[in-house]
Amino acid sequence: MSLKGKAAITGVGDTRYSRQSGKSVTTLQMEASLAAVRDAGLDPKDIDGIIAYGSMAVVAEDYITNFGIADLRFSAVTPLGGASAVSSIQCAAAAVAAGICNHVLIPISRNGSSGAGGRIGSRVREMPQFRLIGEFEMPLGAIAPAQLYAPMARRHMELYGTTSRQLAEIAVSTRHNAILNGNAMMTKPLSIEDHQASRMISDPLRLYDCSLESDGACAFIVSSMERAQDCAKPVIQVLGVAEGHPDSPSAITQRPDLTRLGLAKAAPKAFAMAGVTHDDIDVAEVYDCFTYIVLCQLEDLGFCKKGEGGAFVQSGAIRLGGKLPINTHGGLLSQAHMAGFNHVVELARQLRGEAGQAQVADARIGLVTGYGDMGDGSIAICARA
Repeated sequence: MSLKGKAAITGVGDTRYSRQSGKSVTTLQMEASLAAVRDAGLDPKDIDGIIAYGSMAVVAEDYITNFGIADLRFSAVTPLGGASAVSSIQCAAAAVAAGICNHVLIPISRNGSSGAGGRIGSRVREMPQFRLIGEFEMPLGAIAPAQLYAPMARRHMELYGTTSRQLAEIAVSTRHNAILNGNAMMTKPLSIEDHQASRMISDPLRLYDCSLESDGACAFIVSSMERAQDCAKPVIQVLGVAEGHPDSPSAITQRPDLTRLGLAKAAPKAFAMAGVTHDDIDVAEVYDCFTYIVLCQLEDLGFCKKGEGGAFVQSGAIRLGGKLPINTHGGLLSQAHMAGFNHVVELARQLRGEAGQAQVADARIGLVTGYGDMGDGSIAICARA
């Protein structure tokens, strides 16, 4: 059964993003969830499904205790790291299409700057794949995500001539968008030269190739199409959705092709389900834990051929006003690291026409991707109904 037209994103919400919120992940998550419920014109008691983020301490039962949910009929976890948010759209769409529930709340909160429990080092240790990097990566001291993904970027450079300055284009355009946003952690202009002068983190990834540690929360609601018609905001219909996983083995450096992600398997399925072409996409929110991962996803999505991502981004295509504006909120690189949940929130706002100074003119069809841990990929294509 196709999930096309079976579900819609009906509510989105977020908190302020900062480095020192002084709030617990539970408090942050309840604030964002309440904002999403109000945005949809719903009441907490209308929520009958929860997909909690697997890497945080907040679970479905916390919502029964703290949020006023009266009859929770569905709960799940999609433990795919940064691919979780978009994979949750597929999970929620299946649940509402099956008639199990009507409104699924999908929240996240992080205190990655002020709370040790949210720091990336702690999260890496929770990854199911963590035990699988012990043979090859860990003996060389590679444990942080930048160290795990740097070989992918270096391999792309060696094969295709991709340059650090091309990666810088992604960081610079994303920062420009963050400055327009009004709710972003990084608001100082960034130039190519600033990027090139920044310190090396894990060759070839420099400081500005890397995403942030953040405090904050965001949430969104996926509803059945029938119930979506009664919500307060324009209906953002889910046209196509899919997830894909990388080729074996999980140890990145041991794969035959370091430059191919799970998204390469998911993207054709989502486009086929949606019945749209690449030329139909007005805006894209592309998971950006590192600049290279953005470039690689653009290739695996099919917006350019493998090896041509560097030239594609350097052409200005991804900037506001370009062929494919991406990460119009500032992304994980400059807005906040909310594991890609903020990408879903931004896509909904873009398609509603609520994105403020970073609004893409006449945006009607857009996509959002997720990238998880060792290469999991997810994609949702959505449109204003």
